[in-house]
Amino acid sequence: MNKLKQANLYQPNAIEIKGFLVERYNKCLKLLGLSPTKLKHFTIDAKGWSPEISKEKNEIHYLNSGDANPHAIIISPEQKTRAIFQPFHSFDKDLIDLIFKTYEEEIKDITKQSAITIDFNQGIDVFYESFDLLKYKEIKIHFSLINDLEKVQKEQLELVKTFNEGNNFVDEKLHQQILNSVRKYGDLRERNLNLQHIKYQVESFYTKAFGGVYVFKDFPTPILIFEEEKWRNQAIKNTTYDVIIFHLNDEELFNKLDDYDAIEYHLEKVVQTKRYDRIKKHIFSQLLKNPVQPIQEILNNINLFKGYLNKLDLDARKYLMCVERYLEQRKIDKSLTVKAFIYKDILQSLYEPHSSLFDVEKDLMWQLLAEVAPKDPYNMYIYNKNVFYTHYKTWDSSYQNWVIEQIQQSKFNTKN
Repeated sequence: MNKLKQANLYQPNAIEIKGFLVERYNKCLKLLGLSPTKLKHFTIDAKGWSPEISKEKNEIHYLNSGDANPHAIIISPEQKTRAIFQPFHSFDKDLIDLIFKTYEEEIKDITKQSAITIDFNQGIDVFYESFDLLKYKEIKIHFSLINDLEKVQKEQLELVKTFNEGNNFVDEKLHQQILNSVRKYGDLRERNLNLQHIKYQVESFYTKAFGGVYVFKDFPTPILIFEEEKWRNQAIKNTTYDVIIFHLNDEELFNKLDDYDAIEYHLEKVVQTKRYDRIKKHIFSQLLKNPVQPIQEILNNINLFKGYLNKLDLDARKYLMCVERYLEQRKIDKSLTVKAFIYKDILQSLYEPHSSLFDVEKDLMWQLLAEVAPKDPYNMYIYNKNVFYTHYKTWDSSYQNWVIEQIQQSKFNTKN
């Protein structure tokens, strides 16, 4: 992952935690019922999750109290602009954005002397079956401060009230009590430390609970798509719920999504895009055998590309060029069908979310497509980073360089 880190594409812009901030972070862990870290220096993301502490605890989602009880830690206002490295839900960043949109100034103020633990309460204490995910409707976001700062604030107000009564202003012990509190915690009297809970409405989403599940709630019949077969097999035994259930690799998945107008493809348009060019070159890189030149150089040089293309055996060339061949043949023979001519895995990689979907559903569908048909490295990186990292480790070093180059060139271009 070193090349990705150097290109700022792996856990980018992490916030360094050291010194007194480590003590605050440990107090947050204690407030969540978790053991403190022994590390003296580590980094965190927008959610307060640390890759170093995760490794120390040998637990990826160590901030969770079970799959049904996710938490977060806000220790710095800088978390507002950071990414989430290991989201448990696809809406995790939306939750953090909502928190800062609602309480940005309060967070800036509170984190001068304290830190905040956050409980994302969806009204489910523990999961008993995967169908519990359909109960996700509204998440209440609750806040707690370390050091009992709200309690200290009340104490300061009481001290000042007592100070202003009668002749108490001459009481030296009272003077000292007030000074000690202010020196330790600052003047809390006028500060807003009471963060009321806020609500987030849940639409379709992805969760890592039950081995990973895509939950599409707003289709004619809700659809659950499981990443692990054991959970899919367990779910299909239940006949109580009116739900359509799939595993990622089920043959009928794309047909059902197509029937529901959840996905679509436009071959004439897609072949003109950078996305198709990336898909084609990704497939080509997998077909190359013992190239003399680095793959990055071959993919960037049209003459080298054509030279190596012509060295592929006939079946490999037909596979790689099946989309263009179909479009050409279709002009002559209108009876040709897409699914009979274009290879299934290539056709799946050309699907996109249906234009009628809401933005949240589109992003979720892109995430699903990037996992089921992982042939566009850029889309994999944008919509499903963990899938991208998994595949990245298997690629030729020179192809990795080409992918990094493509991401950097395309990252701020929305027409991809």
